[in-house]
Amino acid sequence: MTRVAIVGGGISGLSAAFDLEQRRRTSGDVEYVLYESSPRLGGVLRTEYIQGCVVEAGPDSFVTEKPWAANLSREIGLGDQLLGSNDADRKTYILTRGRLVEMPDGLMFMVPTKILPTGLSPLFSWRTKLRMSQELFHPPRAVNHDESVADFVERHYGREMVDRLADPLLSGVYGGDSANLSVRAVLPRFAEMERTHGSLGRAMLAAHKKMSAGMRKAAPPLFTSLKNGMQHLAETLVQRLNPASLMTSTTVKTITEESAGWRVSSDGRSDFFDKAIIALPGLAASEVLREASPELSSELGGIQYSSSITVGIAFDREVRQSLPPGFGFLVPRSEGKKLLAATFVHNKFPHRAPEDIALLRCFFAGTVAEEVWPMSDEQLIGIVRNELQQIIGVRSEPRFARVYRWKSAMAQYGVGHLERLDRIEAIRKPLLGLALAGNGYRGIGVPDCVRSGRDAVKLLLP
Repeated sequence: MTRVAIVGGGISGLSAAFDLEQRRRTSGDVEYVLYESSPRLGGVLRTEYIQGCVVEAGPDSFVTEKPWAANLSREIGLGDQLLGSNDADRKTYILTRGRLVEMPDGLMFMVPTKILPTGLSPLFSWRTKLRMSQELFHPPRAVNHDESVADFVERHYGREMVDRLADPLLSGVYGGDSANLSVRAVLPRFAEMERTHGSLGRAMLAAHKKMSAGMRKAAPPLFTSLKNGMQHLAETLVQRLNPASLMTSTTVKTITEESAGWRVSSDGRSDFFDKAIIALPGLAASEVLREASPELSSELGGIQYSSSITVGIAFDREVRQSLPPGFGFLVPRSEGKKLLAATFVHNKFPHRAPEDIALLRCFFAGTVAEEVWPMSDEQLIGIVRNELQQIIGVRSEPRFARVYRWKSAMAQYGVGHLERLDRIEAIRKPLLGLALAGNGYRGIGVPDCVRSGRDAVKLLLP
């Protein structure tokens, strides 16, 4: 009998537990224990139902292109619950000099694939538009060192592109600053495009050309979620697990190597396991592994995390009718606001709010989140209402508002992150029976976390 400890009950740990449960039921030669310090499982996957609205406290969806979360959903019987975003109304606005400007058609992240819409857009100055046209002539370039996303984008398109697009887009995903994020870890496809084509625009156009008109399929929705909210994924996974294997409200203090296995010490008790999966954020993983491997602990502790605050706020029909069409807006730091972004949830996923309610999801992250963290919920809601009034003219009293705080929850893939991962892997390999999972390594989204948890099981039980 192989005994496996899973430390961490977020979506990474639950995904690992699901695969172990499948093996336990089919072969009977595996048993596992999942430790979670909080009373609930699922980590940041948390959904509330308020006045007929589906309000997401954590992530509201996942990128459709990454298949792992959707595949897991189908495996556990939630295939009919998968729901794509309403891409027919997919417009995103950028706050520019105090007004919302629509992102032009054909802009792939920051790379223009349609010249006319970008050329006519008031989002960019003529100087930046000239840089875009000149970028098409960049020669291939092999860069033998890592650099920040900001430096990479500025080399291709100039500083204005960093400020108005790259920074707000990435802040919405990572909650950090593009000046600190690694281009190789965060935008590996773009780094490869530069190596092979030089010009990102030319590389994108070449990719489009490869897809002949006859081969092109209808594009899938950009985002996918679950009809009853993201928490439904975690809840259904928990229902598929052995209840006797789940230890909530149990904090693991240390994990130490012992007699070809691992001793897990938690809250006044200890237990021996043949193998262990650490599905914790980097700093927490660093703490529990401090005795087992100071070197690994040090590297894990070097992975930075940022905090975020999400505010779900709902208004009446009048506000819904007054809002611009689309998914919402992003706010560059240069605009001097606290808000980083707002999603018009009722447009992005129409089923999440009744037809007479405007449901918005507002977002603080990074240094701003740390700055406003000590404020009360009422103060944060006040900031949201004030800035929504300034940006989109909303003056109505909200029907409800909820504040959700996530301390140090978003991993920051800083410059040199991939090199750090190489060092982590070199240290981990000799520690037989130990695997790492979570959003601190090779992807922070829900699909990446699902993949990391399941890959950890494959590594330990091939």
